[in-house]
Amino acid sequence: MTIKVLAVGKKHESWVDEGISRYEKRLKKPFDLTWQLLSHSSRENDAARTEESGRILAKIDDRDFVVLLDERGKNVDSPALASTLRTPIDSSRNVVIIIGGAYGVDPTVHARANFTWSLSKLVFPHQLVRLILTEQLYRAQDILAGGKYHHV
Repeated sequence: MTIKVLAVGKKHESWVDEGISRYEKRLKKPFDLTWQLLSHSSRENDAARTEESGRILAKIDDRDFVVLLDERGKNVDSPALASTLRTPIDSSRNVVIIIGGAYGVDPTVHARANFTWSLSKLVFPHQLVRLILTEQLYRAQDILAGGKYHHV
């Protein structure tokens, strides 16, 4: 089972890459995290959203469990995220997590998503979202393995 992150945007900045690497080293099987960065569209608004969404959907298989990061998504805590990932993990389905571009994604991507998740009701820069996402996947793995979840 792999977790593939499809993110529209530039390669990781060095400080993001360092943070992501730190959490990726902590991940254990079945969490095999891969990144696929897709270039921004040269278009704007709806045209950019449509083009980028088409590229995203082309990278997803029918059997994949798709998680869309969206500010209007469901705001869940770490144990709920772990619970959401349990079913695809237990059934050996690959998980694809989508981080759209500056204009978001179109309705076809929303329709394909099995789960739409908001990291918070705040909007973060995409580079920071990548780091937070990696940490939350590490935390979900730890929770699923029976580790102690530390409430703040």
